[in-house]
Amino acid sequence: MPVDERLLAIADQLLLLEHELRRLQLWRDTPPTEQELSSQQPFCVDTLSFDQWLQWLFLPRLQQMVAEGKVFSGKSAMRSMGEVVWRERMVEARPLLDVLGKLDGLISYGQLK
Repeated sequence: MPVDERLLAIADQLLLLEHELRRLQLWRDTPPTEQELSSQQPFCVDTLSFDQWLQWLFLPRLQQMVAEGKVFSGKSAMRSMGEVVWRERMVEARPLLDVLGKLDGLISYGQLK
């Protein structure tokens, strides 16, 4: 997938991610504190919920990268994390998990899964 198409696909998935977080009433109006945002743990597990991490760290970082036209690389396993976090709400969270899976594919492999 050419870089421009990949960035557009990521931008589309980021919009869907916000939509799904709002649909599940996981979107917050009040941001976490600077201390909570500065955790060194993966996904800030010691200071934020996973949905807070997605909203306040992941989304803004990826939106900035898309705006700058930066290419993504690396391994992403957000869907797996979401499956653990939302295991009690799997049916309701399925569309959100699907979005995370598509983002994983775009980031990890440069293509939709």
